[in-house]
Amino acid sequence: MDACRERFASFNLPIPAENCFTGFDGYKKLIGLPDLDVVLLVTPPQFRPDHFLEAVLKAKHVFLEKPVAVDPVGIRSIITSAKKAESVGLNVVTGTQRRHQEDYIETYKQVYNGAIGKITSAKAFWNQEHVWFREREPEWDDMTYMIRNWNNFCWLCGDHILDTHVHNIDVINWFMGKYPERAIGYGGRARRVTGDQYDFFSIDFDYGNGVSSHSMCRQIDSCANGTGELIMGTEGYTNCQNTIWDLKGNIKWQFEYPKDEYGNPMNQTVIPPYVQEHMHLVYAIRTGDYVNEAETTALSTLTAIMGRTAAYTGRAITWDEIFKSDMDLGPKKMEFGKVDMVFETPVPGTPVISTVKPAFKGQII
Repeated sequence: MDACRERFASFNLPIPAENCFTGFDGYKKLIGLPDLDVVLLVTPPQFRPDHFLEAVLKAKHVFLEKPVAVDPVGIRSIITSAKKAESVGLNVVTGTQRRHQEDYIETYKQVYNGAIGKITSAKAFWNQEHVWFREREPEWDDMTYMIRNWNNFCWLCGDHILDTHVHNIDVINWFMGKYPERAIGYGGRARRVTGDQYDFFSIDFDYGNGVSSHSMCRQIDSCANGTGELIMGTEGYTNCQNTIWDLKGNIKWQFEYPKDEYGNPMNQTVIPPYVQEHMHLVYAIRTGDYVNEAETTALSTLTAIMGRTAAYTGRAITWDEIFKSDMDLGPKKMEFGKVDMVFETPVPGTPVISTVKPAFKGQII
């Protein structure tokens, strides 16, 4: 808390001590401040559903960072709160910034108007280096350690297929105009040193009528990296961000970026999407041009949960099954101290039963 206040003070944005709260119920005290009209919910996503509900009950407009939950119980809570927010006119913008990014928006319009014909397949990918982690300090209890290392425990962050790859999954859902009916896939853990999550996922999302999206993500150092999307159609294909090609690889359409002071294309939008999404929220509040993205992002988060569950279990998971699931991750009671949970990396399927025995000690079998 002190380090955070010092950092804000360095930007000439001091935070009064009376406006700082700690503990698992601190959010209620903060959201309850009478002169507060907008809240940014950016804590570990395990807490997002409860925080969002409280914000709506206290009549606050909300910026809701992705992912918006880590399990189906949390997803249904988000959707319920989203409908309540809509009924009372509370604006909600989520952290799926590509939906606020001009080049993505203009590319979507082209695809929607038939530039690539009928969509036949897609792929989405977020492959990167391993992200941050914290090793346990001797004085930390179980809960303190996991909160400080939240990005590496599934019950707190949902695994990286939610935490980062949900961006790409959301783009595919957006361009498809629907959510997948089924998921099957796999993943594994080879390099992580803390937590219980996977290093990589490879998921096939079935959108019906023979249309699938291959969705992959990886967080391992010194591997081939890349982030993006690709959608194929009967008359062309697109990277979803700025270019459409015909089936021979010729450019059919390209987003025109603004030029710099030397007349060269900037290759990026003037306003960064991370800023644009917040501008959208402020604009909606001030003008009454209502926006509520909570349910849409909840369903893209659920898509990622469906893929994660397919990989963890080795089963084919349907949309109806995951939407109705009673999966509720995390301890039953949120309190500091010992946490009575088992953190085993998921292993799909069942073990191979072998009766083969070596003829002599040390023989390869």
